[in-house]
Amino acid sequence: MTTARLPALFLGHGSPMTTITDGPERRAWQALGRSLPRPRAILAITAHWETSGQTHLTGGQKPRTIHDFRGFPQELFDIRYPAPGSDWLTGRVIELLGSEQVRVDESWGFDHGAWGVLQPMYPAADIPLVAMSLDRALTPEQHLALGESLASLRDEGVLIVGSGNVVHNLALWREAAGTRPDWAEEFRARVNAGMRDGDRTALTAFASDDRAASLAVNSGEHFLPLLYLLGARLPGDEVQVFSDTLDGALSMTSYLIGQPLDLAAAA
Repeated sequence: MTTARLPALFLGHGSPMTTITDGPERRAWQALGRSLPRPRAILAITAHWETSGQTHLTGGQKPRTIHDFRGFPQELFDIRYPAPGSDWLTGRVIELLGSEQVRVDESWGFDHGAWGVLQPMYPAADIPLVAMSLDRALTPEQHLALGESLASLRDEGVLIVGSGNVVHNLALWREAAGTRPDWAEEFRARVNAGMRDGDRTALTAFASDDRAASLAVNSGEHFLPLLYLLGARLPGDEVQVFSDTLDGALSMTSYLIGQPLDLAAAA
C-alpha cells in the first residue's frame, strides 16, 4: 500500500467492448495498473449511477457486479468484479462531504462505468472499491466542489477515478461514426485546454447558444465525473492527456492529474 500522494484519473470508457478488446485504450488502462503505486482503496465516480438529492456510495463487503447494458457478447455478461467494499472509505467520504449530502446504498453495486475500466487495471479485483453516484440535483459547480472536498483522499492512499466521456452523444454516434465532426473536435480541444490550465469556468459554465457543448455534453452524466477530477487537482499537479481519440460523437480522451507516467513504455 502506498504512503505517497496518488494521482487522480478520468478515464473515457466508451463502449463496454473496450474492456475485453485489445486496443490502445485498454492497453493504457493495463499500463496504469502496472505503473501506479498500489492504492489502499479506489473511489470510482461513475457516469452510470445517477441519483437525485444525495450522493450515494456503494456499501457492504461484497457489492454485486452490474451489467447495465444489452446486445453485447456473453463474454461481457460473464464478467464478475468481486472487489471488496470499504467501510473505511465510505466513512471518510461521509466525513469529508457531510452526512446530509451522502448516504450508503447497499442496493447498488459496481456498474460497467466502474468495473469496465478497473478490470483491465486491476484484474485480481483485490483492492477495496467504493462506487459513487452523480447527484443530478447539483449544479456543475457543486460537483466540482465535491471533488475539491475529496482531494485529501489522495494523501490517504485512495485512487480517485472518474469514469465517463468528454464527448458523448449516443443519439448522434451511429450517423457520425468514422468521422470527426467540427463541433466535437472543437469541444474536445477546449476541454483539454481547460484541464491543462485549470480553467474551472470554461468547464462548468456553457452558454445557452454553445452548440459544441450542447452536442458533446448532451445529457451530462458522462461529462460530470470529469469535474470531480478537476476539483481534486492539487497545487503542483501536472495534467497528462492520453487516449485522446475521437470517433464521431464519442471521445475516449482521458486525463491523469499528478506526476505524468510513461504509459507507452508500460504498455
